Amino acid sequence: MSDHYDDLETRSADEREADVFGRLPGFLAMAIEKAPGWAKQLEGIDAQAVTSREALAALPVLRKGDLKEAQAASPPFGGFVAAPPDKLGRVFMSPGPIFEPQGREPDPWRGARTYYAAGFRPGDVIHNSFAYHLTPGGFILDSGAQALGCAVFPAGIGNTEMQVDAIELMKPVGFTGTPDYLKVLLDKAEELGKDVSSIKRALVGGGALFPALRQEYAERGVATVQCYATADVGVIAYESEALEGMITDEGCIVEIVRPGTGEPVDEGEVGEVVVTTFNSVYPMIRFGTGDLSAVLPGASPCGRTNKRIKGWMGRADQTTKIKGMFVHPSQVAEIGKRHSELGRLRLVVSRDGAQDAMTLQAECADGASGLAEALKATLKDVTKMSGSVDLVGEGTLPNDGKVIDDQRDYNA
Repeated sequence: MSDHYDDLETRSADEREADVFGRLPGFLAMAIEKAPGWAKQLEGIDAQAVTSREALAALPVLRKGDLKEAQAASPPFGGFVAAPPDKLGRVFMSPGPIFEPQGREPDPWRGARTYYAAGFRPGDVIHNSFAYHLTPGGFILDSGAQALGCAVFPAGIGNTEMQVDAIELMKPVGFTGTPDYLKVLLDKAEELGKDVSSIKRALVGGGALFPALRQEYAERGVATVQCYATADVGVIAYESEALEGMITDEGCIVEIVRPGTGEPVDEGEVGEVVVTTFNSVYPMIRFGTGDLSAVLPGASPCGRTNKRIKGWMGRADQTTKIKGMFVHPSQVAEIGKRHSELGRLRLVVSRDGAQDAMTLQAECADGASGLAEALKATLKDVTKMSGSVDLVGEGTLPNDGKVIDDQRDYNA
C-alpha cells in the first residue's frame, strides 16, 4: 500500500498552483452567484481574474466576528451558504454563536487524508472522543475515518469508565480526540485494571500536544500525531509520521497574513492563518481563523510536497483597550504603511502610575533624525492617543506575530 493517500500529495509546487488557481475563478463565481453573503463580501471583484496568490491576496478577509455579525443580521448563516436546505445533512452551533452547515457529500471536512498520514488504514477501528453535541468536532473526524474505510466508535466526551470498558471489549487500534483526554483514558484504565493496549495510534487536535505528553504516549505504546482543523473550514493541516511541521491540506489554500490585515507575510514570519476552501455547500474564501502560525521552508521528509506550517502558535486577535479606547492590530499595520523604512512594529501597553501608557517599538536601520517625533505624530493620528516611541535595531523584535503586547498586571 502506498505511503501517500493519493498522487496529489506528491505534485510539484507548479502543478499544484496551476490546478488550484485554475479552479478558483469558477469556484468564486459560483459562490458569488449562489450565496448573497459572498456576493456582498466580494462585490466588485472579477472572479475570472483571481488566478494567482497575488490576486487572491487582494480579496477581503472574512473574520469570525464578521461572520457572527452577518449571521445575527440574517440568521442562521448570514447568506454564506451556497446550497438549499435539502442539500444539507446537519447544522451545528459553535460558541459565539456561529452556525455551520454540513453538506451531504462524504468527508466534507477532508479528514481521510489526515488519518492516512497518521498511519491509519482501511479496516481500522477508531475510538472517537471528540464531542458530537452541538458542534461539528466529532463529525469532522468521524466522516474522515469512514471515508478512509475505518469503523468508528462515537464515544464523544465524558463517561470515562464506560469508554474504558468499550475500548477493552472492542479493541480499537486508534484513538482520536483532544491530546489530554487520551491520558485520562489510559490512566483510568490503569486504575481499573482494564486492558486498553489495543490502541497503537492516536490523531489528536483541539488543544496543545506538549512534547512531554507525546513522549509519554510513545512510552505507553501509542504513536501520536496532531491535526489542525476548525469548525468553519475543516482540516487545515496535519502532521505525518515524519513529525516535522504540519502539512497543509490539498483541499484548501492556506495563507499567512499580517495580523489585522490581509497582507501575506514572508516565509518564516509569524502571522494569522487565512484559509480558502473549495466546499461547494459552505464556501470559505480568505477566512481569517484568528490563529497564528508561520510557513516552514522546504518539504516534509515523508515525501508530501505541499506547504508546511509550524502549527498553532497562539491567537492573532490582539485588540486591546487603552485609556478606554480600543486599539486594533490593523492600526499598528497602518503606522507601518505610512513609514515604509521601518521593520517590525510592536505596541507595548503598560501602566504609568494610575494611567495606561503605550510605547511603539519600531525596528529601523539608522534612526534618522526626526523619525521618532514623526512616529509619535503618526501614532497619535492613527490611535487618537499619545504615546512614546522606542527605535530599536533591525531584527530586534521577536518573530512571534505579536503586534500589541499588553503588559499590564490585571491582578495588581
